[in-house]
Amino acid sequence: MRIGVIGTGRIGSFHAAALARHPDAGSLLLADADPARAARIADRLGATAAPSVEQVFKWGVDAVVVATATDGHAELVLRAIRGGLPVFCEKPLATDLARTLTVLREVTAANGVLQLGFMRRFDAGCLTARELVRSGALGRLHTVRTMTADPAPPPAAYLATSGGLYRDCLVHDFDMVRWVTGHEVTEVYASGSDAGPAMFREIGDVDTAVALLTLDDGTLATCTGTRCNGAGYDVRMELAGELDQVSSGLDDRTPIASTEPQGPPPASKPWTGFLERFAPAYEAELAAFVRLVRGEGPNPCDGREALAALRIAEACERSRREHRPVRMEELPDL
Repeated sequence: MRIGVIGTGRIGSFHAAALARHPDAGSLLLADADPARAARIADRLGATAAPSVEQVFKWGVDAVVVATATDGHAELVLRAIRGGLPVFCEKPLATDLARTLTVLREVTAANGVLQLGFMRRFDAGCLTARELVRSGALGRLHTVRTMTADPAPPPAAYLATSGGLYRDCLVHDFDMVRWVTGHEVTEVYASGSDAGPAMFREIGDVDTAVALLTLDDGTLATCTGTRCNGAGYDVRMELAGELDQVSSGLDDRTPIASTEPQGPPPASKPWTGFLERFAPAYEAELAAFVRLVRGEGPNPCDGREALAALRIAEACERSRREHRPVRMEELPDL
């Protein structure tokens, strides 16, 4: 098997390294808008660097991993699908809902194989939480609380093309709410604050946000996120039922301190970022893609699953801007 990895920045080089370690991944062909960067990563991993993205398709591969900047995802995914190649794509699939729907309609018509990168589906804590909810161990689930907090904002150039806090960051929380509970969101109400760094106000984004989601069984979920959590990287999910409650993402590296006299001590080495926190999950999702390409496993997160999370993010952004609840049927779907 030969896998083409397009994009060798922070996440692309991480994916390439994970595939290089995988015993069934075969050889790698790397490409980047900066050929010199691709060459450096390839040399380090014992892979082959292509002089351009075009050459990845000309030289021939068995599958493609897309990890470029967001605005290049849709075109590269369609290029792979039109060539009959299975493709793994980092989220989001496209920069807006309309383009996402256009791409997914073509993928569906071609019966193409597309896996989207929602790595929390492979996190050990999230998996256990899902099993407990689905088994009934918590009883009737009444409340879900999620948090995603970055220790510092990304560069302004990244923010300008990210799609905003709901689409870029909290979309993972929205995916988790659906995936863990097994229920769909019917209505959202969202608000945000741009009181932090000026660059958020300049691009019309927010640095802190909250969303209240109502699920189709009446469960209420609150999802909060911020780009300005100086204590460290914090991703948690709390699930409360009539019989019990549990939390994923709560360990000795969670960057939160208790004010109680007998409370646990603050983390001595808090999580610094998403690659460190979710490294095993990222590795596991690429392993799942290899199995998918080899015909040995199911697709763990196809285009429809990714679309569902994006639609929630879009509804939250509309709710924030229009200061009103938004029903999910207001948004287009496949």
